[in-house]
Amino acid sequence: MMSVNGKIHLHAIRLIRRELGLPEDFRESIIRKYDTVFRLVDLEIVELIDRYENNESSGYVAEVEMWREREYREKWLSEFETKYAFPINFPTGFKIVPGFREKLRNWQRLPYVKPYERMENVRIRTCGGVERYEKRAVGIIHELLCLMVEKMVEVERLAHFRKDLGVEVNIRELLLKQSGIFYVSTRGNVQMVYLREAYSKGCLVEPNPVYDVRRKMLELILLGCRYTRELREWSEVEDRREVCNENALGTTDGDFVLPILESFSNSSYDNHLSNIGDSSEVVLDGLYEEEIIDKASFEE
Repeated sequence: MMSVNGKIHLHAIRLIRRELGLPEDFRESIIRKYDTVFRLVDLEIVELIDRYENNESSGYVAEVEMWREREYREKWLSEFETKYAFPINFPTGFKIVPGFREKLRNWQRLPYVKPYERMENVRIRTCGGVERYEKRAVGIIHELLCLMVEKMVEVERLAHFRKDLGVEVNIRELLLKQSGIFYVSTRGNVQMVYLREAYSKGCLVEPNPVYDVRRKMLELILLGCRYTRELREWSEVEDRREVCNENALGTTDGDFVLPILESFSNSSYDNHLSNIGDSSEVVLDGLYEEEIIDKASFEE
């Protein structure tokens, strides 16, 4: 809906598939499945069917417009102040130079073509033409980030949407220019852009189910080597139990072996099965000093 002609390249969507929460086979499981909504022009271009049919009443509303409605209703601000405004959250220590507030106020009031509206020809050389063109680009990137699972994406990957979405500007410079709306983080050679309003103290203000699952998985990864000693001990005990049941008894009945295993389950990790012979003899090193317990003794 935000593209210029209702078409978009699949390789661009594939680059941000994880950020959008799409499955790996989204072309088959989504695009081909819902053939009444999407149409594959060729192998790498997908088109939206009936893009502008009943567009005014179809409910395509940008996330920022919902924020404007809340600002207008809850804070009793005038429609003139909120109709084209964006939520601004400057970082701590941001230096405000003289005349900046007035410039920002004029930019907030500047009308522009919204993301889901028909693209119109904006004359760059007219009054406010450049600012209106850039503000439309800000609106598209803002809405695109709102569609992300974690409200963030690599800056380089946004460049693949420039032609399809009609954002013919330097995206990196635009993001840095609008530091009150976007936050650009650089780690090594990778630059990530975050939506400022979506985060509070490093976490999403309104988390979603996919985000919650990813956070839980991250917590497990960050545990690292914690509690691995207990897990290793339990794993070794289970392995000894299985080996003794299969080799010492030769049957599934482990009533004679289990008491022995219980006796050394709390011993050190050096107590382990040292050898399993071909003659069905088991050497339990650490339990009894080099004592050989054969199958016949267990059967008796």
